[in-house]
Amino acid sequence: MFVFVCAGCGAELTTPLSQVSLPAHARQNYGNGAQLPVLMQSGTFAVDPDPWGGPWRIWDEIDPGEAEARGIYAPVYALSDSTPGASVIAPGDIRGTRLIPDKRGGACCGLDGADGPNMACQACDLPVATRIDDCSLWQAVRLSPDAVHRVPVDGIHAAPLSWAELAEEGERTPPFEPIATWGGRLGPNHYWSWSPQREAAAGQALAHLLVASQGQPVKVPDGLTADVFQRALDTLLPAGPPKRRAILAGPGRPSPDTGIDILLVPIHPQTGQTWTPTSPTASTYLVPLPLGMWLWLVSPQPYLPIPASGRIPQDVLRDDPLPPLPNYLFRADRATFHHTLVRLPAVRSPWLLTILENLTQGTSANPF
Repeated sequence: MFVFVCAGCGAELTTPLSQVSLPAHARQNYGNGAQLPVLMQSGTFAVDPDPWGGPWRIWDEIDPGEAEARGIYAPVYALSDSTPGASVIAPGDIRGTRLIPDKRGGACCGLDGADGPNMACQACDLPVATRIDDCSLWQAVRLSPDAVHRVPVDGIHAAPLSWAELAEEGERTPPFEPIATWGGRLGPNHYWSWSPQREAAAGQALAHLLVASQGQPVKVPDGLTADVFQRALDTLLPAGPPKRRAILAGPGRPSPDTGIDILLVPIHPQTGQTWTPTSPTASTYLVPLPLGMWLWLVSPQPYLPIPASGRIPQDVLRDDPLPPLPNYLFRADRATFHHTLVRLPAVRSPWLLTILENLTQGTSANPF
């Protein structure tokens, strides 16, 4: 475990934290006026390898060689020139800091971090972090990598859970959830939506699926997996009978048959490692999925959440009223898709660049 301290005076700025992988939805901007919850689980932190926030440079100001050195292989609107490697934590885990009043940014309901670090060390006034809690953004505190140090602390250093333990105990990400919004005359409103986490995870995975397709039609498993991916794949890839097949694979699942081209596999939530089959073939492409989403796809749970009451026996679950469902088809998160795809070297292939250009210019059917 670690505690983060101020680089200026050494004051402790966080509670003890354990490192985990950065969630796929860390950069998601969701909806309009949505009240999103906290990004990181309390007691954890994740390192964001990419720069975040200003100053910015538009694509025409960046040499292609510099972009590739930074892991960007296709045009983007602009690139951040801030220092990479910020540590992201839950707002409740910060200590010994104060907000900087004139660093509110362009937020409408909270703080968006657009003006740079908006939290200072209480002991020495050094700007050390950026709090984000505006509408449509996941609530988090980003510790500036050049203003804090990470210090090991005594305590229990638990080994990461095994894949078998994760398959048994991991928390599933349900496909739907209620979303709170600002702006109601009588207080916050709510609507029922596809899970924002699932939309971001699908955007990340869809970028990998496109690369794995090699420009050929792809078939994913029926059911929820098809609801998430098939429409977008059919829109972006050429029409025709499927030439490449994707299946769900991972801990507790049967070994993939020979001839399977694409495996949808889980990401370890603590280490960030992608599950790998015992004997992978060189031609098999592993498409990473956050564990919570992968668990729900391999073993969907029934929608019977309401305990019975009255004359119905207490151990019976009601099947009415039916749970509310979104009034639109599932859509992968476009920004997460784009952020992932331009960072995959295969995007330099002419057919992928054409897809990306058509989506950017709005000259093709839009699966998002």
